Amino acid sequence: MTRDEHLQWAKDRALAYVRLDDCDQALASFVSDLRKHPETVGVLDHTELLGLFSLVLGDELLSRPGLLRMWIEEFN
Repeated sequence: MTRDEHLQWAKDRALAYVRLDDCDQALASFVSDLRKHPETVGVLDHTELLGLFSLVLGDELLSRPGLLRMWIEEFN
């Protein structure tokens, strides 16, 4: 599977949780899945921290599924 295919797979899985209004699981799934491919394993070095801080602090990103959906869809 190419990097782009894997990234799309990870996005699709995370977005399925967003559709269920489970933003915590969407972020957890996305982080976990990106660690499963050699070409995406390091892409969350900085952005993962943003997501985890958002999770802990209850930021808008995780309290509004639409924002999380946009963040995931635009992630490269």
